[in-house]
Amino acid sequence: MSAFKQFDFIREEIKDLPGIDKKPSGGIASFTSRIGYALSLGFKEKEIFFFGLLQWCSIAIGYLLWVQMLDWIPEGVWRSAAESDEGSLADWILFAWSFVCVGVAAFPLGILSGCMGATHFLRKQGRESTIAACLKLVLPQSWSLWMFHWADGWITVTRILERLPKKNDRTTPAQRALKEALYYAWKLGISGVLPSIVTGNDLVKSGKNSVVFVKDNFLEVAKLRAGYSALCWIVGIVAYVGAIFFLVTTDIVPSGDEIYGHIYTFYFWAAVPILIAVAVITLFLRPIYILALCDMYSDHLDKKGIPAELPENPSKGISAMVAFVCICIILAVIYFYRYELGIVDMLSIPYGQ
Repeated sequence: MSAFKQFDFIREEIKDLPGIDKKPSGGIASFTSRIGYALSLGFKEKEIFFFGLLQWCSIAIGYLLWVQMLDWIPEGVWRSAAESDEGSLADWILFAWSFVCVGVAAFPLGILSGCMGATHFLRKQGRESTIAACLKLVLPQSWSLWMFHWADGWITVTRILERLPKKNDRTTPAQRALKEALYYAWKLGISGVLPSIVTGNDLVKSGKNSVVFVKDNFLEVAKLRAGYSALCWIVGIVAYVGAIFFLVTTDIVPSGDEIYGHIYTFYFWAAVPILIAVAVITLFLRPIYILALCDMYSDHLDKKGIPAELPENPSKGISAMVAFVCICIILAVIYFYRYELGIVDMLSIPYGQ
């Protein structure tokens, strides 16, 4: 977690910009105006849709992996959680599991997002864009792409969970507004990080480049981000309503039963509407957003007379791949040996004890 602190300066640099507290009008129009370029590039370079599909698969696997731990927690623990204001060891274990699951999904997401951006830069330089060519450019930046998407993914997931209705929520409207403003500043501030990484810069340098990019192109970037956010909100709300409708009409929790004995089943089947919404975002909205940012970033570099240098040394990404595989092995060991490792026993301790 401490490694992610190096990103804090991005939000701090952006949050006090004039007009940051007001989302500009015309965001959806700005976003939809980019559809033509994204679709034309997508039909010419069909690997973009392939990268989007693999991103959807990565998120689906990450979510279903996270859900597994819910099945290890006994009904009595869920019941005690609802009746107690105190914490439990299960909270910390589930927190750690959630954090690592986000990290596992973040590695392929980072590589695939980078590949989407690489198609734009390859096309701009008049070079052939293929899956192999994109990977050759992106793999040297594996660590930076992974850490960036892990941090962004964790911030996004926690913000989504904080937005959901809660029982006995004591958060004031002012606190909610502040959290939302900081989240928006973060999302706006990182707009140039991905294209900067793809063009060969490390994580910290990309963060600094992103701040300059956003400041120099504030209105355009803010409109694009506002449009993307608004459309994601619409998709998210439809998914939320759809999840409620689906879970009620399919009788996931048998009539007369309490929810405590069906937590795992509830979240498992909630994946249906959630992943439909994620498919809309990863296959359509996100590619447009990434390609639009890369296009704007290219124009930004051209104005400053900075060449977009694309690294081509895949061997630099080997250490990140090794680390990713090691984390996957650790998760597999935890999954298959959860009883022997005492994980299930620790998750069985009721709240308040």
